[in-house]
Amino acid sequence: MDITESDSKMAFTNLEQVRVVMVHTSHPGNIGAAARAMKTMGFRHLVLVQPRDFPSATATAMASGATDLLDSATVVETLQEAIADCALVVGASARSRTLPWPLVNPREMAQQVLSMPDNSQVALVLGRERSGLTNDELACCHCHVNIPANPDYSSLNVASAVQVLTYELRMTSHASQEKPKPHWGVPWDQPPANAGQLESLFQHWERVLVDIDFLNPNNPRTLMSKVRRLILRAQPDEVEANILRGMLSHVDKHLRKP
Repeated sequence: MDITESDSKMAFTNLEQVRVVMVHTSHPGNIGAAARAMKTMGFRHLVLVQPRDFPSATATAMASGATDLLDSATVVETLQEAIADCALVVGASARSRTLPWPLVNPREMAQQVLSMPDNSQVALVLGRERSGLTNDELACCHCHVNIPANPDYSSLNVASAVQVLTYELRMTSHASQEKPKPHWGVPWDQPPANAGQLESLFQHWERVLVDIDFLNPNNPRTLMSKVRRLILRAQPDEVEANILRGMLSHVDKHLRKP
C-alpha cells in the first residue's frame, strides 16, 4: 500500500516526536520487520537497547526497503538512556502485573499521545520476544498498552505489535480535526517533566525516605514502585517536578542540621 507525500504530511505534523524503543531484541529479523512496519505508517525514529545482533544482514533483508530506518537507528545501553528526554513513555505489556499500572488499549494510547503538548518526545517501548519488558522496565512507563488479541492465542510478534500501535496512531491522527484534550482536561501551561527529570526525582525521593527511616532499603517491598506509579499517573510538568525536588532538598537540609 502506497502512502503519498501529502497524506503523510497531513497525518503526522504532531507525531514526528514519536520513537519506537525495542529492548534487548534477540532476533535481528524482528528489528528489520519492525522498521518496515514503522515506515509503512510514516514513523522514522527507532531506538535499540542492547540488541543481540545489530547491524545485521538479516535485519536488512526483513526491512524490505526500510533500511534508512536501520541506518539511522540509535543503539543505547539502557532503557533510561533511550527515554531520558521523553515526556510520555508507553510500555507494551501482554500480561497483568502484580502491581496494577494504568492500562490502555492502542486506541486510547493514541489519544493520549496526541493530547501531549507540541514537541513533546514520546516513546513506545517494546520488550524481549519471549518475556517482554521486566517489571522494573515497565515501572519507567507512564502507562501500559495492551493489544486485545485472541485470549486463546495472544502470542503477538514484536514487529506485529509495532504495526498495530503505529497504525492506531496514524488513524487517530487522521481522524482528529482538533487536538484531543489532556488526560485531566487541563491544558498544559508548562512543558511536561521528561523521564530523565522524573528518574532524578525518584532517586532523590528514595534517598530521603531511607534517611528518615520511612523506607527500609533491605526490605523495600513495593513502596518505591507505588511512589513511581503515583507521580507518573499525575504527569507533573517541569515546574511541579522542581517543586517536589525543592521540598526534598529542604528535608535534606534539615536532616543535616547539627
